[in-house]
Amino acid sequence: MRLTKQTNYAVRMLMYCAANKDHLSRIPEIAKAYGVSELFLFKILQPLTKAGLIETVRGRNGGVRLGRAPETISLFDVVKVTEDSFAMAECFEDDGDVDCPLIDSCGLNSALRKALNAFFAVLAEYSIDDLVKARPQINFLLGMEDIPRIASAPAA
Repeated sequence: MRLTKQTNYAVRMLMYCAANKDHLSRIPEIAKAYGVSELFLFKILQPLTKAGLIETVRGRNGGVRLGRAPETISLFDVVKVTEDSFAMAECFEDDGDVDCPLIDSCGLNSALRKALNAFFAVLAEYSIDDLVKARPQINFLLGMEDIPRIASAPAA
């Protein structure tokens, strides 16, 4: 199983906002820090905002910030919002178009489902806050030390 770039950069965007916790973050700053296009980050922003993981603040001094405390946002929360499918084999598909005669009695399906549930359980154990705290120099590594800061107003 391989997670998409969308999930990878969604986690990175959330980490950036968590590291920049007292200030609004801007998409151009995040894009520059990670060397990715702003357009790609704006695309990722939509599902994160819809799920309440990120809040947007409009206006000239606007930007983005976490929608919840970083310790309450698990990696599982991010993955379930950004990944389209967790089908590990054709028997996981819901379209009913499976040509396997063992579909209802195969051990592979239950083994893969068990593995997927274990994967989800491990992701649920780690928060965005855990990832940020694991890198004490994250602000320096992301180039935040030279960026003029706009204080984040409290969420309404």
